[in-house]
Amino acid sequence: MSDERPQPLNPQEEALVRALRRVMYVLPHAIDADMVGDGQLPLTEYTALMHLSEAPDRRLRMSELAAACELSLSGMTRTINRLEGQGLVERVKCADDARGWNAVLTDAGLARLERAWPSHLAAVRRRFLDHFQGFDLARLARAFERVGTAD
Repeated sequence: MSDERPQPLNPQEEALVRALRRVMYVLPHAIDADMVGDGQLPLTEYTALMHLSEAPDRRLRMSELAAACELSLSGMTRTINRLEGQGLVERVKCADDARGWNAVLTDAGLARLERAWPSHLAAVRRRFLDHFQGFDLARLARAFERVGTAD
């Protein structure tokens, strides 16, 4: 570690950091509220189904799904329990590890995801993307990706 003292944030940097903190809290709640208000899946359940729909054979190990959804394993288990109770997901033993479990998206789960997609898309556009008109979205995405993968 360097002996240099960190430089204080300038007003623009401080405003950006504070705004980002607010967005990280408010955005998921707002999208979730919009989707639930439309009679659709809660955002956590939608996200789990989305990741399963993109996985090979529509299946992921529970720990991988939890990481993809940015949930704890216990939080993912609760989500999958709800989805399994609705027939949207099945849990099956891992073929290569008898201790592990896979979550598998059912045909009913895929159909439910497809019905929820327009509500999710509208919420994401209204709550997030519409605020970036005129921005270089590819550059912004690269910057977010660097921040998200930094050590």
